[in-house]
Amino acid sequence: MSVTVKSAKEIELMRKAGHLLESVYEEMGRIIRPGISTMEINECGEKAIRKRGCIPNFLHYGGFPASICVSVNDEVVHGIPRRDHILKEGDIVSLDAGLIYKGYHSDAARTYAVGKISPELKQLMDVTKQSFFEGLKYAKAGNHLYDISAAIDDYVSQFGYGIVQDLVGHGIGTSLHEDPQVPNFRQKKRGMKLVPGMTLAIEPMI
Repeated sequence: MSVTVKSAKEIELMRKAGHLLESVYEEMGRIIRPGISTMEINECGEKAIRKRGCIPNFLHYGGFPASICVSVNDEVVHGIPRRDHILKEGDIVSLDAGLIYKGYHSDAARTYAVGKISPELKQLMDVTKQSFFEGLKYAKAGNHLYDISAAIDDYVSQFGYGIVQDLVGHGIGTSLHEDPQVPNFRQKKRGMKLVPGMTLAIEPMI
């Protein structure tokens, strides 16, 4: 395992990449409504990334044919946008996107309600979002990598949800996926010690 530790300058570039991606999500979020296709969301996201002078890092990554992963309802990430996949009232749609700014990657996901959704789906969205923040509490120098995993698992398990174990978080920097992997479920050991300058993408999927 080769974990890169970033300098203050590198972290500032990554912070800027993250802020730019946040603004891309704001644009995509404004168009989500019943009747729109998942391809239209992808086109909106790619246009927003490029007009900020950035590169969509998902496009052609590992053969992925689009710039935005658009997953509807029970699709677990990596959904391929389609012109004929139309959102309807009561759906939830998860977007996974990233961009490259001055050689540094950002990567984030958001889930949106399409119109009015059921209380069950609202709880799923709320628990998933909060599980990210529960893990984030432990992403501090001096803690251990799998403290993050345990915090996510402990929070989610209270609600009876299962955690996707085939897909995990990861390091990020000049590459989209770097070491270390960041599982979302409790491990037998605490893992490596976290040090200043490590950059992680925490990605709970439940």
